Amino acid sequence: SAYITNTLFWRPPGNRKPTLLESELCLPFLERHVELVRPRVLVLLGGSSAAALLGTTEGITRLRGKWRTYARDGLEVPVLPTYHPAYLLRQPGLK
Repeated sequence: SAYITNTLFWRPPGNRKPTLLESELCLPFLERHVELVRPRVLVLLGGSSAAALLGTTEGITRLRGKWRTYARDGLEVPVLPTYHPAYLLRQPGLK
């Protein structure tokens, strides 16, 4: 089974990238989702989710396909960042 959630619980105006403040506002809720679900693996779709959960400014192109670890409050989960599906629809050559 799978559990899907968003890093931001609303769409930013103009579908722009979330600001740091917006991501920080939602982070405690996102971390609580992970804590409650206790997933065996996290697949982070896109740069915004990778930045929020991994606390990195590194771009998704460099992060994608490399296993990382999400660690918080004694919980460690393998993480695989990859491109967001919407991005792949706009850039089919990257599939």
